[in-house]
Amino acid sequence: MHRLFALLACLCLSASPQLAHAGEPWRLATYNLRLNVASDGINAWPQRRAQVLALIRYHGWDIFGTQEGLPDQIADLEQLAGFERVGVGRDDGAARGEHAALFIRRERFEVLRSGTFWLSETPEKPSKGWDARCCNRIATWVELRDRRAPQAGPFYVFNTHFDHEGLVARRESAKLLLARRASIAGDAPTLVIGDFNSGPGSEPVQILLSELLDARATSRTPPYGPEGTFNGFRIDAPLPAEERIDHIFHTRGIETLSWGALTDSRQGRYPSDHLPVEVLLRLP
Repeated sequence: MHRLFALLACLCLSASPQLAHAGEPWRLATYNLRLNVASDGINAWPQRRAQVLALIRYHGWDIFGTQEGLPDQIADLEQLAGFERVGVGRDDGAARGEHAALFIRRERFEVLRSGTFWLSETPEKPSKGWDARCCNRIATWVELRDRRAPQAGPFYVFNTHFDHEGLVARRESAKLLLARRASIAGDAPTLVIGDFNSGPGSEPVQILLSELLDARATSRTPPYGPEGTFNGFRIDAPLPAEERIDHIFHTRGIETLSWGALTDSRQGRYPSDHLPVEVLLRLP
């Protein structure tokens, strides 16, 4: 018996420190910031910028994707210490227009590759797709390695914002997103997050669910917070005020430990017209 204990102790001491971290959970979030427009009055970005930054710091996200962020808002988020940002503006593929940005905690993850494509018939250049009339729409992706478990191999995160008007655009965007995920990520673990302007029963979401899983449904613990994620800055409205249009999807093998739609507020105001959605994950 003493020899058995000695052998076990020896094995524990000789194990690689990296292996001890394999499968260590981390937090991912998607957050539609609401663009910076003066017409929002008391809910305009300058009045809630500090609240958004404080929310992100407090919840300790390791990776988060934003939608609607204009260049000045992205610059404000870059004040958060320890994050690397990927993603470009949708209007010129550089800085102009809204971003579907991804922020990655440098201490935890190494950025290997990243890119952006447009949700349109011409995904390599700034463009509107199908019946979208308002805006160019994009998806940003990143290939990452967990510094605490480098032997696990890379994984991918895709962040997007589907069109709010075009029915065809949302349907075709879902198809394009799946095709691009397959060509870029292959069989690697992948997370697909964003504002899809589509509820759980909609055609675009059902297309995505043909290959991906809904993190709210796979959460090992009961979902936290309301199901609806669009609040319109109406903190006094009954929740869920609107349908769930902000989603986190994932490929098989990724473990969702918890899912939450956060209702953080300050002095009776939400920090955005969408609730942030966060998950605690463990990768294979």
